[in-house]
Amino acid sequence: MISFVMNLFIVISSDEIEIEAFTDTDERRSGMALEAWLMDESNEDQRLPHHPSPKELLTMDYLAELGVLYWKLNPENYENDSQLSKIRDERGYDYMDILDLCPEKVSNYEEKLKNFFTEHIHKDEEIRYCLAGSGYFDVRDKDDRWIRMWMKPGDLIVLPAGIYHRFTLDTSNYIKLMRLFVGEPVWTPYNRPQEEHPVRKEYIKSLTHKFGESIQAH
Repeated sequence: MISFVMNLFIVISSDEIEIEAFTDTDERRSGMALEAWLMDESNEDQRLPHHPSPKELLTMDYLAELGVLYWKLNPENYENDSQLSKIRDERGYDYMDILDLCPEKVSNYEEKLKNFFTEHIHKDEEIRYCLAGSGYFDVRDKDDRWIRMWMKPGDLIVLPAGIYHRFTLDTSNYIKLMRLFVGEPVWTPYNRPQEEHPVRKEYIKSLTHKFGESIQAH
């Protein structure tokens, strides 16, 4: 079952024991929230921000409605972070590895980056925690528009199974990511179109329930 956070967004700080509920006003004031915006439709370098004119920044509530979960943690203490351990225990993330993604450290870098940027879904959640560097995760919203999320150190996101998404580095050309998974990892991408895939159907069903209207296949 896919569940959503309604009317607020949960941000968990590794420096606090309590879970803090962020409202839109809180996120603007704090500057802690993940940066996200509606993308333009240009074919320029994928590593550029691709802000439309005027910019259309999105709230954390909007991402939550799509099933995207988010925590803000302390990347300098990830090896001994009790809050990260709590998240892993509660959500069953028993597998972990770390990926350094940059031209100097990855063979066939350009090919892999191209694959990452091909629109796809997974049968399971995609969980990524940025430890250093930065990059973009793009997801489709209910109207099939691209939403760009800029991940920076301390950002942990969970993309729900069945959501169309892709990834690219930004112009820094470097990101260090922790990858989490339940059980043995399965990284198989199912490239679009996947409207008949059971996981995609379940995701669309959850959006239909959420918004109270039929979500069209695109």
